[in-house]
Amino acid sequence: MAEYRYVVVEGPVGISKRQLAERLARAWRMRFVPDPLDANPFLPRFLKGQPALAFATQLHSLSERAEIARHMLKGELLAEPVVSDFLFERDALYAELVLDEHEQTLYRRLAHTLLPEFPVPELVIYLQPGLEKSLEKLADTGVPQGLVESSHAAYSAFFHRYERAPLLIVNADHVDLASDEDFELLLRCITDMRGQRSYFNKAV
Repeated sequence: MAEYRYVVVEGPVGISKRQLAERLARAWRMRFVPDPLDANPFLPRFLKGQPALAFATQLHSLSERAEIARHMLKGELLAEPVVSDFLFERDALYAELVLDEHEQTLYRRLAHTLLPEFPVPELVIYLQPGLEKSLEKLADTGVPQGLVESSHAAYSAFFHRYERAPLLIVNADHVDLASDEDFELLLRCITDMRGQRSYFNKAV
């Protein structure tokens, strides 16, 4: 079992964050706290070409994650070790991509009210795919190519400057975390981590 009490797996859409987070939770006997995004009623229509629903999509995600943050800060969720598949900062990242200037101003105001504070992980695992792989995986999902490209760049920039928690960057193009061998290599890499930033690149 890991010594962490709060671990997050992050990365762009379509990179199997949830599968890895669930597997880590099972391996470490931790509770899995899923991203509530799947229950967002506005997201499917937004992705199918209704950009007017961008703000509603963001606000729904913000309110749901704020509720999770409140439970975690009260100790109701962190009473036992937790693995999750989202960072609370992710909402703001996507807000900058899909909202116009005035919507962003309103979003930030609401975010300050709904999510003034949130728990910080003890470890973040960033699954970093190449853009070509992301486009290939999402080609038939209906996710707009422009959103895939912009989110890919936004994640790279975000984690380039991320310093809130120890960070493990995983080259997702050269690893199959569904395989026992690669998963064990990842666990070993986590155990051997030193400092604030480490890398797992099976191709090297």
